[in-house]
Amino acid sequence: MQAQTIAGLTVTADDLAPKGFAWPEPVAVIDLDIAPQHGEAPDLPPWPVIGIGNPAHPLAARLDTLVEPGFDAVQLVLAVRAQPKAAATLIQLLRLLPSLSVADGLVAESLAYATLQASEAHRTWIAVRESGTPTPPGRVVLTREDDRAMAMLDRAEAGNAIDRPMRDALHEAFALVNLDPTISSITLRGAGRTFSLGADLAEFGTTRDPAMAHAIRMRTLPALEAARCGERFVAEIDGACVGSGLELAAFAGRITATARSWFQLPELAMGIIPGAGGCVSLTRRIGRQRTALMVLSGRRIPARKALEWGLIDAIVDQPSARDGGDDAG
Repeated sequence: MQAQTIAGLTVTADDLAPKGFAWPEPVAVIDLDIAPQHGEAPDLPPWPVIGIGNPAHPLAARLDTLVEPGFDAVQLVLAVRAQPKAAATLIQLLRLLPSLSVADGLVAESLAYATLQASEAHRTWIAVRESGTPTPPGRVVLTREDDRAMAMLDRAEAGNAIDRPMRDALHEAFALVNLDPTISSITLRGAGRTFSLGADLAEFGTTRDPAMAHAIRMRTLPALEAARCGERFVAEIDGACVGSGLELAAFAGRITATARSWFQLPELAMGIIPGAGGCVSLTRRIGRQRTALMVLSGRRIPARKALEWGLIDAIVDQPSARDGGDDAG
């Protein structure tokens, strides 16, 4: 069945040329083991084109993502079929980002995210999601020792899920670093045994006007300030690093993680894409194809794979090397 699924979606590069090509599926697959080695690179259609087979093929770099070992092409196809509009919006954005500055990329990402916030798929997800147990508002504890600042996500009882107070506090913390050249570094950590489970799901849908949501992000998104001080930004990951927590951390000039840490972008199943800066930050760390692979698959990426990809810079024995941890990779 899996082979039949892929075979039914496999097209040639010529099929992708804009010649009135009609395709009933929201995704296509190109088998790079049998694709011709020569020929002009095709213009891609406005939906995901997934490569399987030879990653050294001249066409490979042109495609939206490549199925790497440990990933399943059929699962990618099923994920795109389940959320075709979000998947198409994701890959169109990722194709644009290499030509944009970080600042312009954040604007483009927010606009794309706002479009999906108003989609039927995302509204359906909001309507059927399970309501968790309410937890108190979160906070970010900002401290300074000599010329070094530390920001601690302090909502361990909720897996350091980032709510509005924490978002605003993170924006202010990074803005402070940008205003104060005497701060040599800012280190971001999470309290407890989880770095962050991402944005607080209970707040999804609270701003129903996508234009207003975009306007709010352009004023309060922590990534806007974190990106400006990336060379002074250190992220120390321990445990789960999910969604907006990963999106923000990926702007850091240096990221360490413990061996038990893992990374995930689960937004596609919600009918949306990463909207806290992750499409921008991750493409600059691991490239647009692996960013697409993470989002389309929704898979958890273990620390060793994250190190191999360049998503993190080192694996450490403890959450903080300054507290006795040593680099293990």
